[in-house]
Amino acid sequence: MAQWQDLLMLDSAHQDRVSQLYEGRLAREIRHCLCTVIESQDWDSAAVDENKANTCLRALLMFLDEQWNRSVQENNILQGPDFRGMKDYLLKQFQDYPLNLAIILSECLKEEKKILASASDQGCNISAVEQKWRQLDNKVNELKKQTLEIKKETKSLEVLNEKLDFIQQSWQTQVEQHVGLAKSHNVVKEECLKQANFITQTKQMLLQQMVNILKGAEEIVATLTDVELPEWKCRQQMACIGSPVDTRLDYLEKWFTTVAEVLQQVREQLQKLQNQKYNSTSASNSPAPLAEIENFTLSLYTKLLSNALVVEKQPVMSSSPQRPLILKTGVRFTATVRFLANLPQFKYLLSVKPVFDKDVEETRTVKGFRCFDLSSGDSKVMDVDTPRGGLVAEFCHMSIKEAAKQEKGKSKGSSEILLHHNRLGVTEELHIIKFVTELQHAGLQCIIEASSLPVVVISSTVQASSAWATVMWCNMVSTSEPRNLSLFLDPPPLTWEQMSPAISWQFLTVGQRGLDEHQLSMIREKVMDDPDDLVHWNKFSKNESAWTWIDGILDLIKKHLVDLWRDGSIMGFVSRDSTKALLQEKPTGTFLLRFSESNKDGAITFSWVEHSNGEPHVHSVQPYTKLELVNMCVPDIIYHYSLRAQKNMTRNPLLYLYPDIPKDAAFGRYYKKTAMSAPRKVVDGYVDRTQIPVSDCPTPPASPPRDNHLTDMMDMEIDRDWNSETSQVFQEIFSELLGFPNCPMSPPQSLFVDSTPVAATENVH
Repeated sequence: MAQWQDLLMLDSAHQDRVSQLYEGRLAREIRHCLCTVIESQDWDSAAVDENKANTCLRALLMFLDEQWNRSVQENNILQGPDFRGMKDYLLKQFQDYPLNLAIILSECLKEEKKILASASDQGCNISAVEQKWRQLDNKVNELKKQTLEIKKETKSLEVLNEKLDFIQQSWQTQVEQHVGLAKSHNVVKEECLKQANFITQTKQMLLQQMVNILKGAEEIVATLTDVELPEWKCRQQMACIGSPVDTRLDYLEKWFTTVAEVLQQVREQLQKLQNQKYNSTSASNSPAPLAEIENFTLSLYTKLLSNALVVEKQPVMSSSPQRPLILKTGVRFTATVRFLANLPQFKYLLSVKPVFDKDVEETRTVKGFRCFDLSSGDSKVMDVDTPRGGLVAEFCHMSIKEAAKQEKGKSKGSSEILLHHNRLGVTEELHIIKFVTELQHAGLQCIIEASSLPVVVISSTVQASSAWATVMWCNMVSTSEPRNLSLFLDPPPLTWEQMSPAISWQFLTVGQRGLDEHQLSMIREKVMDDPDDLVHWNKFSKNESAWTWIDGILDLIKKHLVDLWRDGSIMGFVSRDSTKALLQEKPTGTFLLRFSESNKDGAITFSWVEHSNGEPHVHSVQPYTKLELVNMCVPDIIYHYSLRAQKNMTRNPLLYLYPDIPKDAAFGRYYKKTAMSAPRKVVDGYVDRTQIPVSDCPTPPASPPRDNHLTDMMDMEIDRDWNSETSQVFQEIFSELLGFPNCPMSPPQSLFVDSTPVAATENVH
């Protein structure tokens, strides 16, 4: 229970990781309500022993029975947790497969500890950030408090002015009506002069207090616009390429709004002081200080509001939500802007218009740089969103189309001639969308703009992978404004320290698990050949590049291996030599899963060790491609995989997942229960069958590796045909027009490359 309680005390980002951990595997209500009994069981031992797994399951069921009986006795059935429903859930899901429950809880409890450790490791940094934010929050609150005091004192001064004005106007009338009061005229005049001097001194004091408030506001405005806002934009950049950072705007919106309110109130109080009926004739009360203070206030107000418009959600197509900043011509995309100074008077006041490549110099100077127009660039009025209540404009139906080419010969500037040989590739062009609005309020008039991060425009889905490489590289290199949209005319290299986190984030985004140092080490060998330890753009992204191979694996994980990748069953990035070194000291039947190094479209293989005459022999199966995994998932392949020896005798050589996890413990919960346990059916006189992957049994020493080049070419050609432009356009059109999820269509069936699909049948009774 202590572990679960510690998890409940973490921030929302870490709790989201816990939620993802249980999603689709076990109801989180069970983990919460049964936290005490769950944490008291030895799930690690139960994960490899079915008898222990049964015992642990019975303990959960008994606990639920006890809680149900107690709720009945206390007449608390409706208000309390649904203990009976939880028991039914456990029986339905795990009564026949208690080992699966044990494996899930064993893994989840370990991952929970990792999340707690991660939160603890980040504690110092989080504390430093929170401390900085707390200090800034205190400054903003103090500024607001001082402004309220000024408002009260200004009101009091206004009352004194009215009283003095009344006395001066009415006294002469009283003297005329009562001759005896004439002797008191000098006394009254002297008292009025004293009152006037007090008002003047109070007014000067208030003006000095306002100046002090404005100096504090100046410091805060500089912090917000020059530090906090750029840091948030940098975090948003990293989040766009997969970094699990916090990009919420709650604090910034609060600070911008409070400081804007303070400056607005200072302007109002200055106006009241200026419009008072009583004005001292002393030089110290000349209008010059008021004008100076007013101008200073206006400049701060302008600076704050000019930076208050931000792109909260960067441009993204609904068909690829995990890869923003890639736009396809003619395909709908969305973006959201927010005005951080959330004052009531700004509601419905700001009309925001998107403009593509506004004031972009590259459209005139870079040879071949394409121009685009927004097909739906209508203005949106900023309104209060729900439930947060911020000022937001959401652009939901934007699309772009290529603009007509400029007439040749119309302008032959020297810049075009100089850049004649410096052409950008289609997926190397960077563009921006600016969101523009004009603010006219209380004497303030200014144009406010917010720019998106650089976007890449493609015309074909096959360009998406290269475009994403551009997006990653751009955001790792350039973290400040203004953006260099011709960056890839001469792209700067990246250090491995810059590159490796971004690559790991891609696997975290797709498969909910990043890369460890050993996996990154293998990828490093693929992308680096520079003596200065730098990664160059051409090496990373051009032609048959490292990125093509990495992205093929990401697509493989996304479509077929998410669960196995998330739970750590796939070692993935390990070379043939490393595989041999890892397995040769292990018992016969130990195997590991790794990605093919030669198949650029993404394929997975397993390697296992056998011992003969005291010598270890490591074998690898021909990699399975995406087309083959459509027909049979990896856990079922491992379960059914057989080697065919003499007399057609078969055996499964796969016993332990590296380092020593029993095969069924690692993959049991993923086996197709229906295929394993359901009786065979007879349909139209035919016996139902199942394809079983079978290989000819290798004899030590292992046979020479086959020439995989032709096979890989065939696989890539089939996959390329399936991922044709026609198929992709068909899916995009229907997902956009009908609002359906962008579900991939099933490609045609294919035969296993290295193994013979055997039709397994059972006797029909």
